[in-house]
Amino acid sequence: MTDERIIKLAKLVVEHSVFVRKGENVMISSGTEAVPLVREVYKQVLLKGAFPFVNLGFQGASYIYFKHATDAQLKAFPSVTFATIKKMDKYIGIGADYNTRELSNIDPKKIALRGKAARKIGDYVANGKPKIHRCSMDFPTNALAQDAEMSLEEYEDFLYGACLQDWNKLLARMKKVQNAMNNAKEIHIIGSDTDLRIKPFRKSFIVDDGKENMPGGEVFGAPEKFEVEGHIRFTYPAIRSGVEVQNIFAEFKKGKCIKATAEKNEKFLNTMLDTDKGSRYIGELGIGMNPKVTKFTKNLLFDEKICNTIHLAFGMAYKECGEPNKSALHWDIVKDLSRGGRIYTDKKLVFKNKWLV
Repeated sequence: MTDERIIKLAKLVVEHSVFVRKGENVMISSGTEAVPLVREVYKQVLLKGAFPFVNLGFQGASYIYFKHATDAQLKAFPSVTFATIKKMDKYIGIGADYNTRELSNIDPKKIALRGKAARKIGDYVANGKPKIHRCSMDFPTNALAQDAEMSLEEYEDFLYGACLQDWNKLLARMKKVQNAMNNAKEIHIIGSDTDLRIKPFRKSFIVDDGKENMPGGEVFGAPEKFEVEGHIRFTYPAIRSGVEVQNIFAEFKKGKCIKATAEKNEKFLNTMLDTDKGSRYIGELGIGMNPKVTKFTKNLLFDEKICNTIHLAFGMAYKECGEPNKSALHWDIVKDLSRGGRIYTDKKLVFKNKWLV
């Protein structure tokens, strides 16, 4: 018997997140671990009178690819995939990790090279509105539960709880923070080993109430490319392609990260930051506001929504935020501000351990 929460989540994503309409083409991209959710999303898309297209990967595909692909293959643009995606009106990506560390020993230069080659696809899916609307989500797997240091049952409760909530109520709360950010000429962030000043790109902050990701629960915008000054020490590890980078410190001058250190995997960090000309600049300042996400789980889709945190994304800025920076990289890293953190907008205190607006 299908878990009732899977049915509710599938309906929520199809109806709320990507608002599927009759006659639309909808890509559902996932892996075999998530078949129960893929099946329900497929069904809900059909019930809307739309046309589902399923792209189902298999376990170990990424590892096999990066282990055996030649430079020529890594550099090749996936034109068939792109042609298919361009025929889609909606895109639903369902993460289904069975091993979150399978790329830990892969040369990071290979990962960066492939990211540059496939950049056009990522840009289109993330920034192609209104031609395409997308939503990213996850299915609870044992791998994700292990990373979160939970049993599978506990992780299921956590994941579904973060998604199946009153989004209209949370939207009203997030709009207050959005207004504070959009009315600011300068945002000043202070915390442990952190003093950072950001000039926000004009009226760039928007709200994710589950229509960008599921779960939603963040307010995010973009800085002016050359207007980030100071330093920040991130609270939580950053994980990309299965590689965990711990205790990251970054220093900025005229927008560019001029220094980046880490206790673990510093070489990987700097390889990613050297992906292209835009990857050492900040493309996003995000504010976590999901009240059901209170624990760091090593899953960025959830961790960037933790209440009373911020995150900075190195690299690409979203088109809907004005796109002041372009890059093949978009890497969010999270800092907790719930213990002594402060945020000022034009010298007005708006956050002290929690939001005051």
